[in-house]
Amino acid sequence: MSQLKNDLLLRALKGEELERPPVWMMRQAGRYLPDYIKIRNKYDFFTRVETPELATEITLQPIDQVGVDAAIIFSDILVIPQAMGLQVLLEEGKGPLLPKTVHTQADVDALITTDVEERLHYVMKALALTKQELNGRVPLIGFAGAPWTILCYMVEGKGSKSFDKAKQFCFTNPALAHRLLQKITDVTIQYLKAQIKAGADTVQVFDSWSGMLSPADFKIFAQPYLLQISDAVSEHAPVILFPKGSWYAMSDLSKSSASGLGLDWTVTPQQARKWTNSSITLQGNFDPSKLLGPIPEIKKSVKEMIDAFGTKNYIANLGHGILPNVPVDHAKAFVDAVKEYNKV
Repeated sequence: MSQLKNDLLLRALKGEELERPPVWMMRQAGRYLPDYIKIRNKYDFFTRVETPELATEITLQPIDQVGVDAAIIFSDILVIPQAMGLQVLLEEGKGPLLPKTVHTQADVDALITTDVEERLHYVMKALALTKQELNGRVPLIGFAGAPWTILCYMVEGKGSKSFDKAKQFCFTNPALAHRLLQKITDVTIQYLKAQIKAGADTVQVFDSWSGMLSPADFKIFAQPYLLQISDAVSEHAPVILFPKGSWYAMSDLSKSSASGLGLDWTVTPQQARKWTNSSITLQGNFDPSKLLGPIPEIKKSVKEMIDAFGTKNYIANLGHGILPNVPVDHAKAFVDAVKEYNKV
């Protein structure tokens, strides 16, 4: 294994004093990059995900073109339902569709929880190949969707503004919901451990829809499973939890085995530090839409953000994924502003 030339991300997760924070962007490998669009026009989504050479090429694009301090493997959170035996379709611009959804005891019992590493071998191959190609330039991030978010797709069958079918399932049949959540958790733990074995230096768990839950319901249907994953995986590599919209859970999660906590833009740095007692590395929380503003404004806002978070226990990032219509030079301005921090 080649020695990391840039280990800022891993040092930030350890809580070391740094001159500037590391920077990367959620969804940095993808739809805003012209070179990605060329690949997208040639191959459908799951071909891109399931072909290690393509996934590697896409993962490396933002390292070369935008200059981020970490690579995140090009994949999708819905490979987990696939590994568990459900079909997932993806139409460009339409979002995911699961033709067969999960509703009954029989549906839950039929889900596969074994041989995860084998069933998702293409992700491991992509990680190993990317690691080799990176040659120690920057750390490599693996990821998975959180159990609550995966349940949302499995029960609802597609994206939703309210996920009321998923919530109804949990509220009317909590015992079955917990059985499903536990199955997803077991598979996710195996999956993340396999990613680390294949070359991921750290992993992030995306709970994209946890903000749909009230604080009380988050504690029932989301938090226990996030903690289980963190506890099982964090002894192998640092874990970053990103429960989007669940600012109310920050205090509890900051006491967990996780090394980092992702934030969206609805929380101020001051609130976040207060609620976490400055005890965990925070990641975020630039509003992706702000990257559509003028470059001088982007740079000014980035500096203000880092001033507010500080350079210790902090990873500069967006509060959610980069938007497809962000100009590449604006994304680069965001990254450059972080890199120029403290250089007076």
